[in-house]
Amino acid sequence: MARIAGVDLPKKKRVEYALTYIYGVGLKSSRDILHKVGISLDKRVHELSEDEISSITKAIQAGYVVEGDLRKKVQMDIKALMDLGSYRGIRHRKGLPVRGQTTKNNARTRKGKKKTVGSK
Repeated sequence: MARIAGVDLPKKKRVEYALTYIYGVGLKSSRDILHKVGISLDKRVHELSEDEISSITKAIQAGYVVEGDLRKKVQMDIKALMDLGSYRGIRHRKGLPVRGQTTKNNARTRKGKKKTVGSK
């Protein structure tokens, strides 16, 4: 089993799609990494040699912020918005949608379970 950046990649999948299981690596960056390292996009994860896995790991560490570091950075950015008191920060603090979505009828994912207000 290939383990890259602390993530176990699925054995049967093609490498270009398996790399997207790493937080911070999408399909485009996955393909860029494989082109840089010189590995075919059609290879499966279980077909990779130890050298290829280590070269992919080095390429990711050299050029990308992934997993724990990226999650920490995102949380720090959100905390900075909240400390500034910006509109987006206030929406984060209240647990409401941040990007302009309507909240009259929907937004249940952010607002939580419906709270029914008095019925007579």
